[in-house]
Amino acid sequence: MARTQGSRADITGPLIRDAARSLFARHGYAAVSMRQIAQAVGVQAGTLYAYTADKQALLADLLSDHMTLLLESWQDDPAAAVTARLDAFVRFHIDTSLDHADGVFLSYMELRSLTPDNHARIAALRRRYENGLQNILDDGVAAGVLRVDDTRLATMALIAMLTGVTNWYRSGGRLDRQALYRHYGALVRGAVGA
Repeated sequence: MARTQGSRADITGPLIRDAARSLFARHGYAAVSMRQIAQAVGVQAGTLYAYTADKQALLADLLSDHMTLLLESWQDDPAAAVTARLDAFVRFHIDTSLDHADGVFLSYMELRSLTPDNHARIAALRRRYENGLQNILDDGVAAGVLRVDDTRLATMALIAMLTGVTNWYRSGGRLDRQALYRHYGALVRGAVGA
C-alpha cells in the first residue's frame, strides 16, 4: 500500500498533535475520538498509535508541551523594579495566551480529563509557572512596593484574569495588543496596590 501523503514521522507527528489540540479545544476531550483525529490528519486511525499510546497520553503530552513552553519562555529579571517585572509578566502572559489560545484552553479546561498521575505531573508544571508571578508579588510585598494580603490567591486571580483575554480579544478589533498591555497592566497594578 502506498504511503499516505505526509505520513513521514517528522511531518505526521506534529500534524497529529495540531489536529488533536484543535479538536480537543473546539469539541472537548471527551467528545473527540482517535478516529476523528486520524481523519483530520488524513491517516488511518491505527497510524496514531505509532505516535502516542492512547488519547490520554496525547492530551497529557499536549498539556505538558504547553506548560514547558511557558516555563522555557518566561524570563524574569529579579534585579529589575517590581513594577517592571509585573508589567513584563502581564505582557508575556497576554502574548502567550493569544498566540497559543488552544493550548491555554486545554490547560485550563481539560485538566479534569487527566488521570491522577498525569494530573499531578501537569499541575506541578503549572505551579512552577504560577510561582513566577507569585515570586514577583512576594518580592513586592517584602519591599513595601505592593500591598497584597495573600500573594497565592492574588496570583491565581491575576492569572485567571489575564488568561480570560482569550475569550473576547480579536485581532483587528477595537484594541490592539499595546492597548491590552496598558489596560491589563493598570488593572493588575491596581489589584496589588502598586
